[in-house]
Amino acid sequence: MKPRFVVTGTDTDIGKSVFSAALVQALGARYWKPVQSGLEGETDTAFVERMAPGSTLPEAWRLITPASPHLAAEIDGVEIDSDALIPPDIDAPLVIEGAGGALVPVTRQTLYADVFARWQIPVIVCARTALGTINHSLLTIEALRSRGVPIHGVAFIGDAVPDSEHTIAAIGKVRRLGRLARLAALTAETLADGFAAGFDLADFA
Repeated sequence: MKPRFVVTGTDTDIGKSVFSAALVQALGARYWKPVQSGLEGETDTAFVERMAPGSTLPEAWRLITPASPHLAAEIDGVEIDSDALIPPDIDAPLVIEGAGGALVPVTRQTLYADVFARWQIPVIVCARTALGTINHSLLTIEALRSRGVPIHGVAFIGDAVPDSEHTIAAIGKVRRLGRLARLAALTAETLADGFAAGFDLADFA
């Protein structure tokens, strides 16, 4: 069985796509983002493709409005069928990235965490190391666990804050997978080096 992971976060703009791209590189995986909201600038899929050429799969929904998927769809005049969000059946490792945090609404009735619960694919929670991360991380872990979502572990992003990282892992009863340090220059090479320095690939086998 090829490894499959869902990447979610404790908030938006914390580095999920950067971590996802690093994991895609490390595993030789394919990347899929079910719903892309906002098409101006470089999308998450385009970023991952730049970091790992040939790795990305088309999104199920591409929404013009940069907002939560439920609202972006309404503004764009599109209806998202959350039941139709089915992970691609491919013979390769797969990394799926959600949007924002685990409780972001996909529709007015369904949250990303509900979709993750249906999929039953191990989830990696990306968490900042900055102030406030303990609360945000534990809330995310609790929300996922209450829905029966399997949690693979937590990937930290940012400067080292050992006490926060240890506290989240201990209280949340989750594995600390490692930490992706801030990169002065973000290229495919520096990203691969950063992942190798902060994580053990065996934890993702």
